[in-house]
Amino acid sequence: MGILAFLRRKKKTETAEERRSRLLTHGRITDGIIIDIEANDDGEAVAQYSYSVHGAEFESSDILTNEQVADGLRYAPGASVAIRFDQNNHGNSVIV
Repeated sequence: MGILAFLRRKKKTETAEERRSRLLTHGRITDGIIIDIEANDDGEAVAQYSYSVHGAEFESSDILTNEQVADGLRYAPGASVAIRFDQNNHGNSVIV
């Protein structure tokens, strides 16, 4: 019975900070392009970007860090950026 309880346990939900840290440490890297920058309801800058992995196109969004916002030209629409993605889930990514 103990083994069944172990197998059925709920997995810990990863926070946004933990996900970002994991992807920056272990994610595969590719090139992407910033499509647009918008502010969310909290006033944070959200970048929409696209990238491709093995010929498959992906679009995603990421909240920019304060350092990224300060370097506005590097993250302006049309800019090329580095993307880190999860090799087991290519749609899970962050802007480097």
